[in-house]
Amino acid sequence: MSTSILDLKTVLVLNRNWQAINTRTPADAICQMASDVATALDIQSDDEGGVSHMIPTKWEEWQDLPIREDDASIGTSRGSIRVPTVIVVSNFAKVPKKRPKFSSRSLWQRDGGRCQYTGRRLDQGEGNIDHVMPRSRGGETSWENCVISAREVNSRKADRTPEEAGMRLLKVPREPAELPVTALLQNTHGIPDWDPFLWR
Repeated sequence: MSTSILDLKTVLVLNRNWQAINTRTPADAICQMASDVATALDIQSDDEGGVSHMIPTKWEEWQDLPIREDDASIGTSRGSIRVPTVIVVSNFAKVPKKRPKFSSRSLWQRDGGRCQYTGRRLDQGEGNIDHVMPRSRGGETSWENCVISAREVNSRKADRTPEEAGMRLLKVPREPAELPVTALLQNTHGIPDWDPFLWR
């Protein structure tokens, strides 16, 4: 079963202060625009690939915008309509916070890409996830029991605790603090219109 463009989260949602807070599918974004909950940004690029202007555009005018060469569009009874890439929700001002989900990528970010036993900076793919208390001894896969370590260090530690292996952690592993959701949003579809609003 193929996925329709209307079902992909390709629309960035901004609060009324133009801070990124979420992503939506085009179907959801168009519903929000049609019910006057959100306006879309008509984003125009300059010759160097930067943004020349952003014009908040209500649904009535959006339907009449021309479809440019790189724009996605959908067919309607009125004809083709450009799919928005960024919308602004007018009645919401906060930036929600949340904790990153536990993953190897999030663990890598928490530990700064450094082996937590030697302090050596590791290249992507050079490190392993080490369970401080080995899984074979009841250690959980959690923020508090996992760290990034160099492969050879992880092999040397094997099925032992750091103390048993004669190793010391640089710091006690903890769950990361909550972050503004803006810091956690990823431009997985590579949409240029999102770039001005996301943390790099």
